[in-house]
Formats: sequence, structure tokens, C-alpha cells
Amino acid sequence: MDRETIDALLTGMLESADGVSDLLFITNKPPLVDVHGRLHDFPIDTPESVLTPALIEEIAGHIINGSERLRMEFAATGSCDCSYAIEDLARFRVNIFKQNGRHAVVMRKLQSEIPTLEKLELSPVFREIVKEKNGIILVTGGTGTGKTTTLAAMLNELNQSQEIHIVTLEDPIEFFHKHGKAAISQRELGKDFPNFADGLRAALRQAPKAILVGEIRDRETFDIAMTASETGHIVFSTLHTINAGQTINRILGMFSREEEQQLRQRLSETLRYVISQRLVSKIGGGRLLVTEIMGSSLRTRETILYGESENKSFQEIIEAGSTLGWHTFDQSIVAAYTAGIITEETAMISCTNKGKMRRELDLILRRRGMATEQAPSGLKLNIPEPIRIIDEDALTSPALSAKR
Repeated sequence: MDRETIDALLTGMLESADGVSDLLFITNKPPLVDVHGRLHDFPIDTPESVLTPALIEEIAGHIINGSERLRMEFAATGSCDCSYAIEDLARFRVNIFKQNGRHAVVMRKLQSEIPTLEKLELSPVFREIVKEKNGIILVTGGTGTGKTTTLAAMLNELNQSQEIHIVTLEDPIEFFHKHGKAAISQRELGKDFPNFADGLRAALRQAPKAILVGEIRDRETFDIAMTASETGHIVFSTLHTINAGQTINRILGMFSREEEQQLRQRLSETLRYVISQRLVSKIGGGRLLVTEIMGSSLRTRETILYGESENKSFQEIIEAGSTLGWHTFDQSIVAAYTAGIITEETAMISCTNKGKMRRELDLILRRRGMATEQAPSGLKLNIPEPIRIIDEDALTSPALSAKR
């Protein structure tokens, strides 16, 4: 299989449906297309209509394209990350990995158009978030929840509004930003720097005001990120955590117990926002981005410093910060359900506190029921009253005159 054939296969898969996000190649399955979170088979002309180990290994070899670094990484760790492009059509973020000793490939389609805060319909608080001059801003969530897209929109807002130098450290570069008011230097792991820790350390000498770290994967990288934020930089990055509380615990888990108190002090002073993301199914198809946002306040800093307690949890702090634009996942989900964007089932599946969500939904249903009862039904028949024949002479009778 040559490159032309592989590109034709990828093109056919991309054009098979609207909303394609991922292409998967796994042994003994047909090529798979992920459309709005659901996998669909793509027909392939092989003896059993499925992919063979040799065929997948051939596809992987073309993607690696002789890179010694990728071959060594794959041999050492069982997986490697890279990018791939079909000219004038699409770019992909690719993970090649071993499963049962055989090659497998997952290709994430990258967006070519730079997203904006308006296009993503992000809440107004994001405009306040990008005004921060120092500290750490984390976007968290599971794989495929749009963390990189949200960061790209925030970076675009910085690029269009501030005269600063922005340095990005990415694996791989997903969105190519043109210079706006800002100057942007985009660096790719493996091509421009060896690892995130070294790349971030070097970035401090490159006169940036804002630094984007594609992902914080280890203690050393986060430690340098805190140092950067303490020296007047704003640092954007991602973590694979599902909410603010888990994010704090994951960071604490990167360090030893002896370092915990000092870490809590530094974290309470440098953490500006934790933005967590999930994608849920919309009525009529597609997926909706729901978010949780926690910012920095006296209560937030105290809770980071001393830990959560029965009467002081991050969830309660976020709920109390609604006037600042903060909100929990469950508040976002209730708003989406109230607006008729998601179903009751989706709301229950996607929420954090099922008991509380059930009560919220029941209250909304009761309000809708009351509104329905009070509103005109629209089915009332217009039945005229019976016609009465009145004796005109009776209208002037003494009896009637007496009644008047």
C-alpha cells in the first residue's frame, strides 16, 4: 500500500459522514470512523473486509515515514505520537500503539480554522480569564473533550488583543496561528524541543509573556510551570482530570508528602482558573460542550492551602461563585436541559450528583406542568349559546318594568 492509496482511504473515511472526529485502525475490524462519539464501520476491500496486522503495520510505517525518533519511542514505550497531513484536505494528530503485540493506529482530525470564543459559544467569563497577567490556567477533561480547541480559542483572543510574545510547546502543533497583535512562536515536541520540561525551561529565556504547555505530564514540568507563573508569566496547560477537586489532588499526587505543604502554598498563590470540560449528546444529534469553572478567591486559596472539609468543598465554592461567572457541571447541565438542548436521560447520565440532579429536574418538570395547566390549551371549542326567542311585547310588560 503506497501513500496515494492510504491518502485515498483516509479521504474516503473523512467524507463518509459529517462530524468525523477520529479514524481508527484495529486488527480484525474494518476501518472505524468516530462520528459524534459513535463508531461506524467503513467498508474495505480485503478478503474478509477487515484490517490485517500486516496492513495496519504498513499504514503505521507510512505515517512514521522513517523517523528514527518515533521508531525508538515506539519500541521503548509501545506507542508514539506524531502528525500527518493530506495536502489541501486535513491534518491529523496520530497515536500509533501496540495492542496484543500488534500495531494499531488512531488518527484525530485537526481543525484547520482557528476557533474563537464566540464560535465555541464559551461563557463571557473566558474574556476575563485571558486578561490574567500571571499564574496558571488549567483546562482539564478526558481525551477528546476539546481541551486543545478551547486553549486555541483563548490563545487566539490573546493574539488579537495584546502586544506580547506567546510561546507554545505542543505535541503536535494542532492549530497554526498567524501573528496578530501578538508574536507567536509555536514549537513542536521532538522537532523543536526534546521534552516539555526542557522546552518550558528554555521558554523562560525566550521573553514570553504567555506560555502554552500542551500537557503537564510529570512533576518536573509542573514545578517549572509554577516557577514561570511566579516570575510574571501566564501559563496555560491541560490535565486529564474531570473536575476542580480531582485536578488539585492530581497535582498534589505528583509531589512527595514532604513537599505537600510548600506545594499547597505555591499552588494557592499561582492557580488562577481550573476549567473542566465534558461533551454530552444533544437532542437531534451532535454533542454539546458543558463546562465547570473555578477561579481564585480567598475561599479557593484557603481550601487549596488546608484541604477540603465537610463545610468547605470546591463544589460549594464554585456554586457560591456564580456572580463571578463560575459554575459547576451540574449547573451547566441544568441550564442545557432547561433550554431544551439535552434530554432528561442525558442530564442524569452526565451529572456529578445524581440525587441533587434528580431533584432539580423534578422541579423543572413541575414548573413546566404548572405552566401547561395555567396556559390556554388551544383546544377549547367555540360553541355558541342557544338562541332565545324573546317576545317584544314582554319587554314592555309591567312585570319586567318593575324588575328594572
